Amino acid sequence: MRADRLMSIMILLQNRGKMTAKELANELEVSDRTILRDMDALTNAGIPIVSQRGKEGGWNLLDNFRSKLSGLNIDDMKSLFLFPSEELLEDLGLNNQLLDTRQKLLAAIPDTYRGEAQAIWERIHIDSGTWRQSKEKKDALHIVQQAVWNNKKLRIHYEQADGEQKERLIEPLGLVAKGNKWYLVAVRNGELRNYRVSRIHKAKVEKETFNRPVHFNLAKYWEQSKERFVQNLPKYDVQVEIHPKIIKRITFTGKFVQVIQTENLNGDKWIPATLRFNDKQEAIEFILGFANKIKIISPEDLPDKVVLLAMSVIDFYNNK
Repeated sequence: MRADRLMSIMILLQNRGKMTAKELANELEVSDRTILRDMDALTNAGIPIVSQRGKEGGWNLLDNFRSKLSGLNIDDMKSLFLFPSEELLEDLGLNNQLLDTRQKLLAAIPDTYRGEAQAIWERIHIDSGTWRQSKEKKDALHIVQQAVWNNKKLRIHYEQADGEQKERLIEPLGLVAKGNKWYLVAVRNGELRNYRVSRIHKAKVEKETFNRPVHFNLAKYWEQSKERFVQNLPKYDVQVEIHPKIIKRITFTGKFVQVIQTENLNGDKWIPATLRFNDKQEAIEFILGFANKIKIISPEDLPDKVVLLAMSVIDFYNNK
């Protein structure tokens, strides 16, 4: 384990230059004290690592030193062949080459890895699309890319949830593909924000550049942002009993049923469950769609709401 960590330290310093003990500790998920011990070990092994003190200090390798260790193992080699889907590469303008990039990579890796790398290429394919493609407008994507690559400020006309478009001046940091949808992570008024690219109706790259936030990590930020988003989603839970004939239909996608207590069946075999919805109206419409195959236990006022909706449907068609 320690040997892997020492190699990781060398690779990080080679790729990023100067790093503090705290930055290395955070990256490798160890304590600052452990990093200092590792630095002593590397120095004793003859690796030319030097420390600079002060506000701008940190650890770095001497300029004329370059390790030949890549740290790549067979799993790393395999992962290089798990490319994102062709659709995403096309969106970025990276899928118009005559020769598949993996062919070039295959020719460059050691013979001992080539067979297994070829095998995983032939056995795993990643498709980020959906069964029913809804091709989002990505007219602004290429303009957004230019701003991201060149650290240029970006002026956009962005459609809000209510349909209104507003002009925004932002500092674009990176693009994230979520499924087959693209999101832009940017700074606006000093705060990190996410923008859905399909809702950018106009985009113009400004001449003015900007400085990226120090130590900003796009992947880590996105995971944290996604977690906050999920936690803040509206939740409306309904306790029900479900007829056995429809249980497979409801649980097939896993969209609504959060808890199923199959060990406590009632005498008539109805199955207690908790259904989770975004709001009350969604719950009413969903439950009504299953007619007499779902019994509402709580909230107590919900059955009356379902009956009211059912009566309105009956009145609508009786009066046509």
